[in-house]
Amino acid sequence: MFGFAKNLVRPAAVAARNPINWNAVNTRARFLATLSNDKAGILQRPVGTQPEPPMLPGLLRLQTGESFKATSFGAPLTGAPMSGEIVFTTALVGYPESMTDPSYRGQILVFTQPLVGNYGVPAPTRDEFGLLKHFEADGIQVQGIIVNDYATKYSHWNAIESLGQWCARYGVPALTGVDTRAVVTMLRERGSTLAEIRVGEEMVNAEQVPLEDPNVRNLVAEASTKVKTTYNKGGDVKIALIDCGVKHNIIRCLAKRGAQVDVVPWDHDLVRDPVKYDGIFISNGPGNPDKAQKTVANLRAFMSQPFKVPTPIFGICMGNQLLGLAAGYKSYKLKYGNRGHNQPALNLVTGKCVITSQNHGYALDDSVEVPGWIPFFRNANDGSNEGIRHAVLPYSSVQFHPEAMGGPLDTDYLFSDFVQEVREYKAKRDNQSRIVMPTSVPFQSVEQQPAAVAA
Repeated sequence: MFGFAKNLVRPAAVAARNPINWNAVNTRARFLATLSNDKAGILQRPVGTQPEPPMLPGLLRLQTGESFKATSFGAPLTGAPMSGEIVFTTALVGYPESMTDPSYRGQILVFTQPLVGNYGVPAPTRDEFGLLKHFEADGIQVQGIIVNDYATKYSHWNAIESLGQWCARYGVPALTGVDTRAVVTMLRERGSTLAEIRVGEEMVNAEQVPLEDPNVRNLVAEASTKVKTTYNKGGDVKIALIDCGVKHNIIRCLAKRGAQVDVVPWDHDLVRDPVKYDGIFISNGPGNPDKAQKTVANLRAFMSQPFKVPTPIFGICMGNQLLGLAAGYKSYKLKYGNRGHNQPALNLVTGKCVITSQNHGYALDDSVEVPGWIPFFRNANDGSNEGIRHAVLPYSSVQFHPEAMGGPLDTDYLFSDFVQEVREYKAKRDNQSRIVMPTSVPFQSVEQQPAAVAA
């Protein structure tokens, strides 16, 4: 097994001055996951039409100077290295779902689970709504992946190609043989940083180039749809889903509960939309929430409208941050983020703790009170905000993912609660002429609050 000291080249500048002699270095991938004696023939499964990508020398270099020798099993890069923010996930399963999650856009993903690729990659089949069954978006969203032990042979009834074939088909680099424990330890101790993946002897020994920080871009705009798309047309309630990089299973969770889901772009103006929606949903998405100010302004304008019956709003992940910014909270970047399937979140209303799936690098700062709003959930590990809700109006959001395809499903009930709430408020609007409604309670952001109230 590669040890920390053996696998680490420090600093990276030394590698540039003294090119690595790959003929003298054992660069073979670690095949602990590969069965050497397949008498039962369980590995004789249909394989992808594309050949396996070549196993080439690879290198992972962190902006902080550390470099890890590795072997490439994904796309053989040409031209420049692939750079991005390097993050890690503690999920044990679900690499097809994680790698197609738009929230990972611009990021190099490190898997803490040592064994990756053993069940291959399924076919892009779609369900009755036209949504992908086994992926969260069309195509791989991550910049690249880093694993400790790639399985060169896979075994699963539903698989049609290997992880390496899939990565190569989408031009995504992948490295194996990396001491991922050492990488994660660095990220946890020092915080998030940038990194790059190099493939091929020539690129590995080439001079260093500046690394690109994806968080300076508006990744929400990049990941969002450009046109309105409707799912489950004719549903009994109409929900506008603001696409900040939505996962397919979020749409499915709403559609299967009977709602018509209109997926609209990230900067869609809800106030000027001639369609009067019964509910508003704000999706997950990648990057820095402060870059999506158009969404924040549109949400604030929508909530500031006078009304007799309010329109329920619910957000997930990036949706929690954008709703919070619209309300008056501030956001900040977490040291290394929360990503995985085992994050505990405490419901501040019921006192119950749930296990959640998460994928975010930013959070809301709820240490400063915002008039009319209260925290909804809190992370039981680091104490960060996991949700907010309005004290009176049907506005709420969570930082975690209730729809998690890889599980757990502890909070799947939140979709049912939201859709039911949408139906109830729709019924109130439909019958408001026969219902004595309370005086209109227009939303007020922090900027609109009277000084005495804000104090």
